[in-house]
Amino acid sequence: MGPGVLVKVDEKVEPRKAILLGLQHVLAMFGATVTVPLVVGTAVGLSKEEISIMIQAVLLAMGIATLLQTTIGSRYPIVQGSSFAFIPGLISIGKSLGMAATEGALIVGGIIEALIGGTGIVGKVKRLFTPLVTGVTIMLIGFSLADVAVKYFFNFYADPSGSSIPRATIVALVTFITTVYVALKAKGPIRAMPVIAGALVGYLVSVPLGLANFQLVKELPLVSLPRPFPWGIPEFNLTAIVTLLFAFMVSIIESVGDYHAISAIAEAPITNKHINRGIMSEGIACSIAGILGACGTTSYSENIGLVALTKVASRYVVQIGGIILVVLSLFPKFAGILASMPAPVLGGLTIALYGMISVTGLRLIKDKVELNDRNTLILATSLIVGLGAPQLPPKFLAHFPRIVASILESGMAIGAITAIVLDQLLR
Repeated sequence: MGPGVLVKVDEKVEPRKAILLGLQHVLAMFGATVTVPLVVGTAVGLSKEEISIMIQAVLLAMGIATLLQTTIGSRYPIVQGSSFAFIPGLISIGKSLGMAATEGALIVGGIIEALIGGTGIVGKVKRLFTPLVTGVTIMLIGFSLADVAVKYFFNFYADPSGSSIPRATIVALVTFITTVYVALKAKGPIRAMPVIAGALVGYLVSVPLGLANFQLVKELPLVSLPRPFPWGIPEFNLTAIVTLLFAFMVSIIESVGDYHAISAIAEAPITNKHINRGIMSEGIACSIAGILGACGTTSYSENIGLVALTKVASRYVVQIGGIILVVLSLFPKFAGILASMPAPVLGGLTIALYGMISVTGLRLIKDKVELNDRNTLILATSLIVGLGAPQLPPKFLAHFPRIVASILESGMAIGAITAIVLDQLLR
């Protein structure tokens, strides 16, 4: 075992500890995963009751997706969550064609993605992901999340006016310091659970400071069973399907990058089989999400950062996290407690987690790539394109074809494509 990993991918963990580690993974992905149905539901005009139904469906779908990914998929310790790449398409379809059309588009798109993985198309392009391309891609995964972490830190999303900045900063700093202290200085089993410790302390501090809002908790029922097709019989509209296929393409590119990132962090081999099965399982999960009335799923970079921080790479721990998500979907009120976690708490947690991803890519380039003039040029160009393209205003991106705009919005996608093209041309 390499010095960077304490628990290998195939190793099991003592059950009680595995439950806490699995819960830690849930905490790391929960905010972003619940944000997607909140954003989509609000934009489409769903009632609070309907949004709570979508949240419940998302929790169940992501739990199933995580279990699929870690069993029949890549079998890496990867958590599946709601993909932000699907937000524009789902809102557009939901507004113009109705939510039943989003169900149909997710079902068909998921089948297509599963076929792409099952037929081995994705795995065959693995040779394009040289250490240079992979390193750049992993770095951009972390960099692309940087603004999200900082906005969480200062409570930007919940309070863009800035009136809560002093209180948000206190909560975020307490969370960050607790997380880092536990990760570096704590003794015994608690050292592997910095996110749980940071989240708990940050949450407790945020309550007296007035940053915790439990309105969602009050509105959600205590127990509820998700049901299929909550938006009615799915409609298979060609325009809706094509619209969402762009999001599927971006998700596939990001997932391949995530597979390389987790293989490097977990010190596990990566083969065409891992990639193909991973994409196939994501496609199946997206179709299931469509049946449940949820949102599209993708691999979560946040949790890859958590693996790097804790050095626990056991996929069985992630499977526990998937089971926890399924259980939470049956108890919406408890899930609402986690969903109500103040953004500054997430900011304190994610600043370290997201940075760990970028450092992993940097370390890969340092160890595997000769920084000659050619490779330095590719690295520099890809980073600038990957960091700069997502800064283009939405109104300007509207002038591009939708598929091009979707790629430009994803720093990881456009950066990876740039690195691949230059790496092949400059030989």
